[in-house]
Amino acid sequence: MIHTVKAGETLTQISQDYRTSLASILAANPGIQPDHLFMGQQIVIPGLPEPDTIPYRIEISTNNRWLRLYRDNILQKQYPIAVGRMLHETPVGSFMIINKAPNPGGPFGTMWMSLSKQHYGIHGTNDPSSIGHAVSHGCIRMQNRDVEELASIVPIGTEVVIHP
Repeated sequence: MIHTVKAGETLTQISQDYRTSLASILAANPGIQPDHLFMGQQIVIPGLPEPDTIPYRIEISTNNRWLRLYRDNILQKQYPIAVGRMLHETPVGSFMIINKAPNPGGPFGTMWMSLSKQHYGIHGTNDPSSIGHAVSHGCIRMQNRDVEELASIVPIGTEVVIHP
């Protein structure tokens, strides 16, 4: 998988976002200078599939509070979601699902899918009445049955695009 460096990113932060060791990233990118990254630089993230090999894509609208699942650019399903509240907004941009954890417990409901931005994910909830509201710490919150269904469909490496 190739990551394109954005303004202000460090190699350490990139390794944390993808939950991949710095040593693995350095080994996959011979000659890289960790202290001299530049915007637009291409970095190989080992162990993740190439996005163009995955037919699925997730689009999230924080303003409209929906998550749409596409397969081969054809809308398959739309789900209601909860998003981040004021001072804990959901990040916008293009991310990737990098792992899945069933039954994470607590407020995360019955499924957690990590995004390629540290501390953020798509997860279930122990408070179903929160769906449709801006209440989370920035994560995308779904009904448990919906996040379980979504997790059963999309593979690791699925692109997630979040916009207002």
